[in-house]
Amino acid sequence: MDIPAYSAPFSADHRAVCTLLAQQITEHLPGSVSKIWHAHPVWFLDGNPIVGYSKQKAGIRLMFWSGASFDEPLLSLRGGKFQDASLFYNQPADVNPTDLQRWLRKSTYLQWDYKNIVKRKGQLLPVPLVTPPDLLPLVEEGGERAMSK
Repeated sequence: MDIPAYSAPFSADHRAVCTLLAQQITEHLPGSVSKIWHAHPVWFLDGNPIVGYSKQKAGIRLMFWSGASFDEPLLSLRGGKFQDASLFYNQPADVNPTDLQRWLRKSTYLQWDYKNIVKRKGQLLPVPLVTPPDLLPLVEEGGERAMSK
């Protein structure tokens, strides 16, 4: 199954939400690889799951695997054991592209290492912080916005 086929049986609104999310994620998560994983669309960076969505009773659930680290109040649905955070959408108008793009950007440098969780027997560790390229000049100049603070 491919990602567009995933949402084919959904209502028109839910299908439109899925289409919008897939377009935004693909466009604003450069270098990602997408596939159906555990029966849901998921985008990965270097083999680490970053973001995905699924159809649930409450609507289309957008989940960031490391979203609990984003410090984003709208990502209020938290997993109990890991670092995931989610929210639900029911109509395309519910999706705020500015918020989504900010979360996608954060997902590139705030990550937990799910890729190696089995090797580590369930222990989840953070991926070492990498300063986003557009903030690198500030870090090199000793700017106050250094991401390591």
